[in-house]
Amino acid sequence: MSIDQRKADHIRINVTEDVQFPNLTTGLEQYRLVHQALPEVDLEEVQLESTLFGRRLAAPLLVSSMTGGTQQAALINRNLAEAAQAWRVALGVGSQRAAIEYEQLRPSFRVRDLAPDVLLFANLGAVQLNYGYTVDQCRRAVEMIEADALILHLNPLQEAVQPEGDLRWRGLLAKIADVCAQLDRPVIVKEVGWGISAQSARRLVEAGVAAIDVAGAGGTSWSQVEMHRAPTERLRRLAGAFADWGIPTADSLVAAAAVRAELGRPELRLFASGGIRSGQELVKCLALGADLVGLASPFLKAAMESAEAVAAEMEFLSTEARIAMFCSGVASLAGLRQPGVLVKER
Repeated sequence: MSIDQRKADHIRINVTEDVQFPNLTTGLEQYRLVHQALPEVDLEEVQLESTLFGRRLAAPLLVSSMTGGTQQAALINRNLAEAAQAWRVALGVGSQRAAIEYEQLRPSFRVRDLAPDVLLFANLGAVQLNYGYTVDQCRRAVEMIEADALILHLNPLQEAVQPEGDLRWRGLLAKIADVCAQLDRPVIVKEVGWGISAQSARRLVEAGVAAIDVAGAGGTSWSQVEMHRAPTERLRRLAGAFADWGIPTADSLVAAAAVRAELGRPELRLFASGGIRSGQELVKCLALGADLVGLASPFLKAAMESAEAVAAEMEFLSTEARIAMFCSGVASLAGLRQPGVLVKER
């Protein structure tokens, strides 16, 4: 099957099928923001602004990598970009492998004209470094969309249950380290929805990554997505067997934050994504150590409608997050990490 057909399948399945984890949750429900009846701040004082990789963000919000490579994907990306520019939040495009290999697909990823001020992330599958890709292809992905940084995504389970999956993963860490050393942009490594363990986080930090997106379990399960597009009953059964596999987002984020502290690397940026669906969950992730919080599914559905629908979702999330901070007696992102703001339920 062609790469563009696979991308079209992914969009269709995500929108029309139930591809959430059947039982596994993000783990964020275990945490509670402590309500303050006397917040001692004004709502208008509450600030979500932050700076990342030299770009100023109105909120530490990321439109997580989703798509590209088809006519429909081009429309989705442009709606996402227009809204991201209006709300000054970060944006990642989907895997650009198709555009590296087929020049005619490149326009579906190009959004800088609509988003000149947006923190923009290019994206390639890390495993392609074991299939002939080098820092040259990484540079091409960045230059193609005038990106501020490059995401290398990790998806071993998805590859294992795809009929066309890439299964050679040995020696990949050293190649990621080479890209980090040679690319003139920050390198972010992310999962796609099964989480980053403490061991993997430690290895990635030592390899020189600028940021880790834990992309934990509890939201969209890509093994469920692959189950819906599997060409045989055996592959459907195999993908379905992993429906609840992975590390919950909260657990992965806490583990990565502990590694950052243990290794004395405060400059390492941590992104939280995987099943984030509300402004309150966004605030919980920030309190747990995230510098940026990513959402995909809610924005995908809105982007199939219009840029205005995406912007409305961003406005609601930001407002909900500010109210959650206000009612927790916190006016700044730094204040969220003070003891007693977020507690874990027994």
